Amino acid sequence: MTRRWRTGTRALLLRGGGAVLLLAGLGLSAITERGLLLHHLAAVRHGGDVVQAGSRGPQPGQHGSMVLVSGTPEVIQAPRDGDFNLSVDTPVLDRRVEMFQWREVHVGNDVHYELDWVDGLQDSTRFEQPRGHANPKAFPLHSERFVAGSVRVGGFSLGPVLIHALPGAEPVAPDPSRLPANLAASFSLYHDYLTTSVDPGSPRLGDVRVSWQAVTLQPVTIFARLDGDRLVRASKVDGQGYQVQVGERSLSDVLPDVPEPPESTTVRRAGAILLSALGAFLLLWERRRRVGDVALALAVGVTAIGAVSCASWLGGEWAPARNWMAVTAVGVLAVAVLHRRMARA
Repeated sequence: MTRRWRTGTRALLLRGGGAVLLLAGLGLSAITERGLLLHHLAAVRHGGDVVQAGSRGPQPGQHGSMVLVSGTPEVIQAPRDGDFNLSVDTPVLDRRVEMFQWREVHVGNDVHYELDWVDGLQDSTRFEQPRGHANPKAFPLHSERFVAGSVRVGGFSLGPVLIHALPGAEPVAPDPSRLPANLAASFSLYHDYLTTSVDPGSPRLGDVRVSWQAVTLQPVTIFARLDGDRLVRASKVDGQGYQVQVGERSLSDVLPDVPEPPESTTVRRAGAILLSALGAFLLLWERRRRVGDVALALAVGVTAIGAVSCASWLGGEWAPARNWMAVTAVGVLAVAVLHRRMARA
């Protein structure tokens, strides 16, 4: 009686433990695939699944994916202001040209005029009191933007939109010794400007000053679509199709509405299959066919995980659901073949 009770208790424990392990494997699988699905559905709104890249640059199979990459911009071909023979190691170099002109200022019903540095031509013929406030008719030079021929971040080349979107600006001090002869005769250095003023502290009407600003080389994080080896703006998505932020940022910082995908997906899937297979093996313990039971239990685990994973992706994305459906079919076939062989034995 005692022996029979022990045998029954052991069988009950094995079945209970097997059921718990099988359910644990199914639960781990469901949580993993559900997390991947939620991440995928949220990422689609911003262009598609996200590749969190390192510093190795584009990898095979990443074309068309949305890439999140951090690093300091690397200027391959620096921009150059040919007029002033000025070249700076920066993604974008801006030249600002200002002229000392009359400005018409309205304060309530009163109108007064003042001389000031302005970067746009002030048409004095439209002033209410043009007499005595005539401005020059044109600028001798114009403001202009110069863009680097090639810029990379983390091994990825940046498209023009992303280069222009790089944040930060710092003044650039020009070098008068590098000026062409025709401009060296007209301009002199004053603080961070080149100016035509004879007395820079007391400019006169029509004087011109030129200054430059460069985009700061600092760590940035970029989220954009990979086209070949270049990051570009994604089309037909929510928002502007890209993100550029200062510093090294995580996916949740750049896209707060996109949940992080489960970590170590491959390990979690393998663990789910092993838990389910071990649970099935304990349920089959009393069959007393040790070698055959291991293979059958593994086939049962693969079938169960495949079915749960397939169900998790239904209604969300067809490709993963189709792949897991194929895994389930292979598992069912393996279970049928192994069971038949064992029955014959």
